[in-house]
Amino acid sequence: MTTTTIPEGFVMPDFGDRPAATAQPGTAVDGASAPAYSGPRKMAFICSKGNLDMAYPALIMGNAALGEGVEVHIFFTFWGLDIVNRKNNNNLKFTMLGNTAMHMPELARLGRGWEYKSMPQGMGGLPGMTSIGTKMMKKQLEEEDIPEIPEFLDMIHAAGVHMWVCKLSYDMMKIIAADLHPGVEGVISASDFIEIAEGAQIVFV
Repeated sequence: MTTTTIPEGFVMPDFGDRPAATAQPGTAVDGASAPAYSGPRKMAFICSKGNLDMAYPALIMGNAALGEGVEVHIFFTFWGLDIVNRKNNNNLKFTMLGNTAMHMPELARLGRGWEYKSMPQGMGGLPGMTSIGTKMMKKQLEEEDIPEIPEFLDMIHAAGVHMWVCKLSYDMMKIIAADLHPGVEGVISASDFIEIAEGAQIVFV
């Protein structure tokens, strides 16, 4: 058993009573009216953004889950459709606007600690900054041997991921079936996906 030392002055919030965590799969825990889910492990990712830096998290986590034998479903909605739209997915952009966590490891050459300083938001609005930021991120991804989005989709589709597109977003954006990555299994409603994701760990990106 691992013991964690609580830092001096740290106050643990009171979240109230917690149900006992000793129940076996398929049995109810205290305070629960239905048995705990006991089927195969399943993860469902909801991709709602089409920026380059928001496209990769679900693909990387989904790929890792597949490697662990987990059943993986990815639901693309709103701007997340750009990830599986073959007209757009090889040209996704990265912008530092609205990203106050943006910093550059290369700035360590200017002095100690500079690599952790957030970039001024005003810089993101300068002409050409989106292209520079996108090129920089793609270079970093390439150095880590992470494939481009179309290749990544091919890879996880071949490995067994299930990909779904939101019908509402599909209709709103006037996308046609021929534009979608061939690994997309269907254009479905949010209610359909909720049914598919029953018992899954859901991750919203």
